Amino acid sequence: MEREIIKYRRFHGLAFTENDIPNVFPSHWHNEAEFIVALKNGCKYKIDGKVYEPKAGDLVLVWPRELHELLYIPPEGVVFIQFSSYLIESNSDLSAASHFMTDCHLIRQKENPELAKKIRDLIYKIKETREREVFFAESRCKILVYEILLLVGELVLKERSQSLGSEIFSDKSWEYIRFACSYIAEHSREDISQSEVAEKIGLSQYYFSKLFNEYTKMSFPSYLASIRVQNAINLLENKKLSITECAFEAGFQSTTTFNKLFHEQTGCSPREYRKLHSQNKEEEKGGKYEL
Repeated sequence: MEREIIKYRRFHGLAFTENDIPNVFPSHWHNEAEFIVALKNGCKYKIDGKVYEPKAGDLVLVWPRELHELLYIPPEGVVFIQFSSYLIESNSDLSAASHFMTDCHLIRQKENPELAKKIRDLIYKIKETREREVFFAESRCKILVYEILLLVGELVLKERSQSLGSEIFSDKSWEYIRFACSYIAEHSREDISQSEVAEKIGLSQYYFSKLFNEYTKMSFPSYLASIRVQNAINLLENKKLSITECAFEAGFQSTTTFNKLFHEQTGCSPREYRKLHSQNKEEEKGGKYEL
């Protein structure tokens, strides 16, 4: 497994790629999301151990820090955008919804023709916007990324609402979850508990735990740990901090727990992560694709 660090040559945190894409590429991961438009039949991806074979016009969605592999891409068979996880994690509603959205890896044109077309058009609009010499092109491109994320989020939440039922998945219960996720993110470096979050949003601990599990498909401790690992990933890029300092500043109370959970979520140790990041920074070559 290889960790890829993307170097953005035009706009920080956003890239469009269509040239010199390899036919195969080994298992790897990065902190960016990668949204792919299949231009030809015959594409084959593996994401977190599951194989996806999109047809021409389909979309493949790889989310931040997911292990993925290009099993085969026909020549000029895809185009894709890569964008920083910060665009998702810096917004409380997207961050809350992302735990549903990351289950979505394939949008088939046959099943959702209008949605697939809208997202494809937005991806190409990003290309057009970044190539024009206009003021605020970077901001315009990132607004387009948010439009794509909102379309995916609306699809996923609609499907989740149908699966959970209207009594559980209501506007009011979603507002509880959104507020809880925002509070957890803001206070994840502190010693917070499930009972504290439940009290803050005005629910009993029992009902909050039940609602949180139903919505996120994660327990409160697992969700909090995932936020803290992301905190640590950001801190590890600062060489002035030791790995132990990164662990405690991220909110972990034990380096043993930190190392275990970090490896579970990223596939490598904090030390390995920092080494890979440093090597790529020094080489100044960044990603594996020409942008």
